[in-house]
Amino acid sequence: MRLRDVHSLSLATSTALSDYYVANFIAPLQVIRILNGVGVRFMLVGLHGLGGWMQKPRTTQDVDVLVATRGHKKAVNALLAAFRHLVAEDQEVVTRLRDPETELVLIDVMKPNQPLFREAIKHAYPVTSEGQTYNIPTLEAALAMKFAPLINQNRYQADRFQDAHDFMHIIKSNPDIDLRQLATFGELVYNGGGAEIVEMVRKVRAGERLIF
Repeated sequence: MRLRDVHSLSLATSTALSDYYVANFIAPLQVIRILNGVGVRFMLVGLHGLGGWMQKPRTTQDVDVLVATRGHKKAVNALLAAFRHLVAEDQEVVTRLRDPETELVLIDVMKPNQPLFREAIKHAYPVTSEGQTYNIPTLEAALAMKFAPLINQNRYQADRFQDAHDFMHIIKSNPDIDLRQLATFGELVYNGGGAEIVEMVRKVRAGERLIF
């Protein structure tokens, strides 16, 4: 199976699973079509975006998109116009679109106000699903996006274990990681993060225990 087919199939699988479990679920391709229609620069992230790199798609309640700064307001307005039942909650790093009936956040419109996100959106990997072309993070950017919350000591521990699960599966599913590029992304998480993320890759490949 071609790599791009893996990502398209993963999106279809995570969509079907989430639609079964999540009340009033909004499909990622609905969000993608709207954002493509208004011409904003964006990237599908979260489990819908990274599932193909893990080759383990699963259920998630929300669609996460990282939108370039210039297009953020336009993207939010377009989504609110399309999904009139949603209510926007603007926060420092994300605008959350919540369903007041279920109180679930169904769409997260993330802001590129972190160095890792600003760089990741420049290194997008294009995928086509059902006639819609959209970007996901490159392999190395996807690993860094899992590395950042994994090492965050303030993050809920159960969520960090899930991040570790995803991080390890990305490594196991992709033997051709560009370690130099990965180190560059790791440095954007914190000074010294480049060496740590590369060492974590070595440990996973060697079957050693990750300590985080």
